Amino acid sequence: MTPPPTSSASSASSDVGRASDGPDPVVPVPVVPDVWQLPFPVGHVYLVRLSDGGFAAVDTGVPGSAPAILEAVTRLAGKPDALRQIVLTHSHVDHMGSAADLVAATGARVLAGAADAPAVSGAAPEPPPALTAAEAPLLEQVQSGMAEAGTPPLKHVRVDDELHDGDVLDDWPEPAHVLHVPGHTPGSTALHLPAAGVLFTGDLMATGPDGRVILGPFNVDREVAIASFRRLAALPGVDTLCVPHGIPVRTGAARALAAATPETDWL
Repeated sequence: MTPPPTSSASSASSDVGRASDGPDPVVPVPVVPDVWQLPFPVGHVYLVRLSDGGFAAVDTGVPGSAPAILEAVTRLAGKPDALRQIVLTHSHVDHMGSAADLVAATGARVLAGAADAPAVSGAAPEPPPALTAAEAPLLEQVQSGMAEAGTPPLKHVRVDDELHDGDVLDDWPEPAHVLHVPGHTPGSTALHLPAAGVLFTGDLMATGPDGRVILGPFNVDREVAIASFRRLAALPGVDTLCVPHGIPVRTGAARALAAATPETDWL
């Protein structure tokens, strides 16, 4: 089943088919120094402490997640408007879903891959995924779960800064290297902190119930996504994977990536 325009969802492992609990508190979980996970039922959010003491959010969860994110920022910084930056790994509803509300509340700047910026802003429709036989019922389950949970409609948001491969975010705890990794969406973006060994993967990667690193489902071009997965897997010194779906890999990511078989996932 093809997702409706601007409403495609991406999920893997135990969070499939459930939607965010909205304003209920989500306690920040430390991952590495200066990085916290907000474990939402669909589409985890990561908070990163910036060099000026403010915070960046990597993705924003489904629509309705903004109150929980702002509460988490307040827990860490003492005030919600410490959220200064929103980095969207891609344009799907479980990643950009609360960006507009967060911008309205805090004035944070939105950064997204250049090729996904039109879908984020609403200037172009969301390209549909090319589903495998295994992915089609999974996507229907995800969409049904979000509808049953009463997920609010998606609001589009302006992209303040379009990201390109090789860009560097200098205001992070260490320079964050931007990687254009298409395949899941045309503008999918990963962020690499080489000194810390941390990789924010976007939906190119997820973890399954057994902890194995897998290819994320619902890709617009499966072969391109696999090539992007292999590019990320070849990065040197990666020890921590901040995945949006499943459990983050806090240590030993290089071994997990070496054992991954994205070519055979979701077939």
